[in-house]
Amino acid sequence: MLSPRSTEIVRATLPAVGGAIGEITPLFYDKLFADRPELLRDLFNRGNQANDTQRQALAGAIAAFATALVEHPETRPDAMLSRIAHKHASLGITRDQYPLVHKHLFAAIVDVLGDAITPAVAAAWDEVYWLMANALIAIEARLYAEAGTPDGDTRVPCVITGRIQETAEVITFLVRPLDGRPLPVSRPGQYVSVQVELPDGARQIRQYSLSGHPDDALQFSVKRVAGDPDGEVSQHLHDRLGVGDTLLVSAPFGDVALEDGDGPVLLASAGIGCTPMIGMLSHLAATGSTRRVIAVHADRSESTHAFRTDLRQLTAKLPDAVAHVWYEEPEAGHPADRTGRADLSLVDIPAGTTAYLCGPPPFLRSARTQLLAAGVAAADIHYEVFGPDLWLGEGA
Repeated sequence: MLSPRSTEIVRATLPAVGGAIGEITPLFYDKLFADRPELLRDLFNRGNQANDTQRQALAGAIAAFATALVEHPETRPDAMLSRIAHKHASLGITRDQYPLVHKHLFAAIVDVLGDAITPAVAAAWDEVYWLMANALIAIEARLYAEAGTPDGDTRVPCVITGRIQETAEVITFLVRPLDGRPLPVSRPGQYVSVQVELPDGARQIRQYSLSGHPDDALQFSVKRVAGDPDGEVSQHLHDRLGVGDTLLVSAPFGDVALEDGDGPVLLASAGIGCTPMIGMLSHLAATGSTRRVIAVHADRSESTHAFRTDLRQLTAKLPDAVAHVWYEEPEAGHPADRTGRADLSLVDIPAGTTAYLCGPPPFLRSARTQLLAAGVAAADIHYEVFGPDLWLGEGA
């Protein structure tokens, strides 16, 4: 991994670089978009840039990778790299973009830290960057090869064949390739990238989890997000697109996917985090799984709970499945002990359970803590978070 000389330099300078990374990343993005404005228009999420979450995520990933190199030099943080690579592949990131990032990132580091960046320090951090970049390039190349698109562009024009209003805030879309090609292979829990052309000409991209596995379409669900530009794509999909319209849709990606096996499985979600979980549950029901399945969901109320009926019907199809649902503002007749936020300490979790989680970070942290207390191994707790992963640097 990192050379001995660079390891010592990075270890010594990590507090300074890590402490300044919050200043470095905004400057990096400013430089990048000044040089290549089309990247903000057509690749990066303008909403995440506006609310600063993408910048925080980049800072956390760089700091986490550098820390892993100096604290655990014998191992590579493959889980973190895989998560980033799947996101990159869904966006069509290619190896030629890494030198561009390097150019502006290191210019920002020098601007912020000035004389502290000696040639030796620059060389050490250059080694960190290219270790991370080349690892990602290799993983992404494998993902593109598996998708049959070694050039990195997995998106194909798709026609919307169905539109289902799940709740007032959530719509499910069913799409098929416009040219009639076979549907891409997907795994339960994965997501697709969807690109739309907005009224201002920007071609923004968002990832949406596959919320089911029909035989004749890809199915994903979209929650309307308020705000501008935070919700510009979800609002466009809700307000402007219907059956017969077309979208550019990527091959499915995502490192959090249901693994085969016979052991018990827990699927826990909150809010729109139900989408990958319902996809996993659909797969288990369709394959006649005999596994012990525990489905847990937390939502604001019955009326905001997307796939509420599906959850009940799918668990009923499985021979050894149970569902636990919490509502913060339940309607009449909901059990009192299931009011409020989900509490996994009240759920019987068998030994050997593999857990899959999806929801906002507070839910993920709480659920993970409760699962660890229940004896679930850390390696058996997998999570998906929508948007930039601000949890990467926390060792989750």
